[in-house]
Amino acid sequence: MAGLLDAHDEAREFDAVTGAFSYSGKYIARRLLATGRKVKNLTGHPNRPDPFDGRVSVAPLDFDNPERLVASLRGAITLYNTYWIRFERGPFTFAQAVENSRILFGAARDAGVRRVVHISVSNPSTAAHLPYFRGKAGAEKAAMESGMSYAILRPTVVFGEEDILINNIAWLLRKFPVFAIPGAGDYRLQPVFAEDVADLAVRAGRQKENTVSDAAGPDAFTFKELVRLIACTIGSRARIVHMNPWLVHVACQFLSVGLRDVLLTRNEIAGLMANLLVSEQPPSGRTRLADWLLRNSYRLGTRYASELARHFR
Repeated sequence: MAGLLDAHDEAREFDAVTGAFSYSGKYIARRLLATGRKVKNLTGHPNRPDPFDGRVSVAPLDFDNPERLVASLRGAITLYNTYWIRFERGPFTFAQAVENSRILFGAARDAGVRRVVHISVSNPSTAAHLPYFRGKAGAEKAAMESGMSYAILRPTVVFGEEDILINNIAWLLRKFPVFAIPGAGDYRLQPVFAEDVADLAVRAGRQKENTVSDAAGPDAFTFKELVRLIACTIGSRARIVHMNPWLVHVACQFLSVGLRDVLLTRNEIAGLMANLLVSEQPPSGRTRLADWLLRNSYRLGTRYASELARHFR
């Protein structure tokens, strides 16, 4: 088929995935293994449990040692990059994440990797007032300037078994008698299933053309509709109220202390309210959130999902 990698490329050793034992990277690795590809996981968390029973090799994601990265990537056809940070903490800044992405892409190029599939976010912009979306645009630029062919995939908000946002909304609805929505709650989200994102990523990895595309689910919700859908699905009787966004941020800070985590940052609240998690392109995901919620209602939100435990401890 025109535009696909040729047989010589297919015979090379493996595909590399950053974070193959984590969230979106795990779905991509699973899809690659199902197609018969060998996979190497580049990770900053070498002790994380292996969900693939040794079928995925592991190498360190060491940004301070580009030569080691080159050695780890030598022999790969495609790099699937899911590396990013959700918020800034200590030395982990968005500016550093952009620079780390540049180092990674340079190492991949020097190792002979032909293509990078970079997982970004919907509506990134170098002019964005929110540093998360501004940083994502910087990482995209680094991929485009890497010298490899590239596919930029821009998911809206990803849901799946390891999801934090939707799981923790459900957890709050289960644990507390009141759930506070920032502002009017009329800002929109368009959730996309992690397996659908993986399908799109692997398909993009087999092509040669430079592409930039959104990954968005078939349904868009206002935030208040989303919260009510989750509450109804899990049978929560929590009272859903509207509150000043600043007060919601204060409440999240208070809860974060008890949870030893960062529940939701001020910038994340602003991002939710800015209608940045929707796409203007036709939906590319097929899985409906409501259907997935029904299938997983018995376990959704039964445990709190900690960002710090996942990435910083």
